[in-house]
Amino acid sequence: MPFLLTDEQKQFGQSLDALLRAAGTPAVLRAWAAGDHGPGRALWGRLADAGVFALAVPEAYGGVGPLPVEAAVACVELGRHAVPGPVAETLAAGVLLAGAGGPVAEEWLPGIASGAAVVSLTLEGYGPYAPDADAADAVFTVTGDELRLAPGPGEPSASADPARRLFRPEPGGAPVAKGSAIRAAARAAGDTAAFATAALALGCGEELLRATVAYVKQRTQFGVPVGSFQAVKHRLADTLLGLEFARPLLYGAAVELASEVSRPGAGVGSGSAEGSPGAGAAVAAAKVAAGEAGYAAARTALQLHGAIGYTEELDLAWWLRRARPLRDAWGTPSACRARVLAG
Repeated sequence: MPFLLTDEQKQFGQSLDALLRAAGTPAVLRAWAAGDHGPGRALWGRLADAGVFALAVPEAYGGVGPLPVEAAVACVELGRHAVPGPVAETLAAGVLLAGAGGPVAEEWLPGIASGAAVVSLTLEGYGPYAPDADAADAVFTVTGDELRLAPGPGEPSASADPARRLFRPEPGGAPVAKGSAIRAAARAAGDTAAFATAALALGCGEELLRATVAYVKQRTQFGVPVGSFQAVKHRLADTLLGLEFARPLLYGAAVELASEVSRPGAGVGSGSAEGSPGAGAAVAAAKVAAGEAGYAAARTALQLHGAIGYTEELDLAWWLRRARPLRDAWGTPSACRARVLAG
């Protein structure tokens, strides 16, 4: 099926790119990794003003969504600029709470849409860790058909990305919602988290490739730019192909998710009570393709930058450290391939 972004969607992405270029995200990343969340929260507010987090929140709660295609556009740009914070988790929480409904949705969804609330979460089947829980205003957990608000972020765990810290939320906390709707909402939230992470990984890979191309044009060996060497050209071409093949899968998944939401009788943010196997498989295909392509871009960037790629002073190091965690978060490659085959 032919698909192209509309002019409005392209302009949305361009406006976010301009906003983030002016924000100086490397400095924000360093502050976030050091435990200073102030600059990151300020940037979060500016992104919310641009409408990013309202994309996953229904209009009834102050949002404009769910709009999966626009969310993909936004997350690619946020991944390109390595914006810190639980972006995928907050978007997924918007879907989860909309599906849960009731007082918990009324309390938290307007804040998510406006950027006042940063949210992390854990879901069964995706591991016990909540990214950036120490910076979140709320950490939600789903077990079976119960949605709980964790009493605290818990203890931190080791993370390959120092600006994406992992926490195992403190156990307990009274249920804030329960019932069969929670299971359906959790499945939809898992798809949203995987989908947003795929877009972040694609954007991360695009920036790694851009920076690497710029570097091999200026680095010389034997009196010529190393970018003129055939082996370097082939490595860069392979990296570009991986990213370009992942892009249509990402937007194909966005169209599947949008179709699921618009089906007659579909629940807000969750499609139907049982969810859509087709949408889930499309998300899994996008996740594995974008995750692997982003990680391949990181390996290419590290090899072609040489020893300088390992240095803390190089801003690119923050993107290098982010690529593999994004590949494995919210669905490892093996889990996503299994889901594609099952779907």
